[in-house]
Amino acid sequence: MLKLSGFMTFTKTGITIEYKSHHSLLSENNMKLFKNIPNPREIRVKLGLNQQEFWSKVGVTQSGGSRYESGREMPRAVRELVRLVHIDGIDLTKVKRDDLTIAAMLKAQYPDLYKSLKKSAKQLKQ
Repeated sequence: MLKLSGFMTFTKTGITIEYKSHHSLLSENNMKLFKNIPNPREIRVKLGLNQQEFWSKVGVTQSGGSRYESGREMPRAVRELVRLVHIDGIDLTKVKRDDLTIAAMLKAQYPDLYKSLKKSAKQLKQ
C-alpha cells in the first residue's frame, strides 16, 4: 500500500480516496490558487479570443461569461478553471486521470526523479 499526502491510498486493487475536512485542504499554499484572478475580460482580450471561444473552454456559456466580465463574482471553481486554461495554458481535453495518478506515484516513490523532471519541464517552457 502506498499513501500519498493523506488524500489517496494506492493498493493492488485500486485507489481509495480519503477525504479531509474543508479546512485542512485550505492550507496557505492552496489558498493562493483561489485568490482573485485579474479581470477575465483583460485576459480574454490579451489572448485575442471572443467571449464564446474564451468561456466555452471552461464550460461557461457566453452570456454567463459576459456577466463575470461585467463584475459578477465568479465561483471558485470557475476562477480556478480560468487560471488553469487561460493563464497556465493547460488543455483540459488532454488531462487524463491516469496521468495524474502516475505523477502522484512518481512523486511519492521517486521524489528526486520527480524534481528533476519538473525542473526540466520548467526549462522547456522558458
